[in-house]
Amino acid sequence: MSVLPSWLTKPLWDQFSALLPERPAYHPDHPLGCHRRRISDRIVFDKVLQLLRFGCSYEAIADTTCPATTIRNRRDEWIRRGVFAKCKQIALEPFDRIVGLVLDQIAVDGAITKAPGGGEVAGHSPVDRGKQGLKPSGMTDGYGIPLGRVLAGANRRDSPLLAPTLDRLNDLGPLPEDITVHLDADYDSNTTRTLLSERGLHGRIAHKGEKAPIQAIQRWHVERTHAWQNAFHRLARCYERRAIAIDAFFDLADTIIFVLSLIRRAWSTHRWDGRPKRRR
Repeated sequence: MSVLPSWLTKPLWDQFSALLPERPAYHPDHPLGCHRRRISDRIVFDKVLQLLRFGCSYEAIADTTCPATTIRNRRDEWIRRGVFAKCKQIALEPFDRIVGLVLDQIAVDGAITKAPGGGEVAGHSPVDRGKQGLKPSGMTDGYGIPLGRVLAGANRRDSPLLAPTLDRLNDLGPLPEDITVHLDADYDSNTTRTLLSERGLHGRIAHKGEKAPIQAIQRWHVERTHAWQNAFHRLARCYERRAIAIDAFFDLADTIIFVLSLIRRAWSTHRWDGRPKRRR
């Protein structure tokens, strides 16, 4: 699956811009009645997409059309308005309606990535010589659609992050009666089994010391989703220091994953104007 195809930029902007308030080109309260023209939201949005895809710094992506300070300020404004989270939810709803989330099979796992700048949720990475790292504990459905995440330092174990990660199920509305949670051997403990039992969930947990092909169970979906997310270099090597900024970039990446997965899954079952000639 392509990370960010060029044809997806305009549809993303059309939905994203619908969530933004209308602003005049010039500030109406300027004492002299004039001011420098406001930089277009579309220009800043394109810069944010480039940041997400290539992982470069704000100064490296800035140019004469948009300075780095404007990108940061507009990003923070959109975070305060909840635009990234709303856009993600809007993209998830049609996928659930047209294809359907596989909520009776859930997979949870953590993935360690680099965080050279440190920050609120960074910690010493045990797999990178103690350098600063980030561990998103992600949850996916049976196909690999991301359902939520918890951000923590790379030095945190997976099992203590299971409970707050499963709490993200409360945001999904009605759930199936029988839900199976697929976990790797890091979660193999009585504490994990008790936690799942208290929540009315079934656990399929790999046993420590026993080798089994990853294809034998369904937790490989979450591993693939981590690979999808890490293809966005802003997430694979995160320089953001604030958790809300990291979550915003994750939400934007998940939005792209939802749209591409919907097109890929619906290609063989639905017809629509502009349908691609082959599966993306």
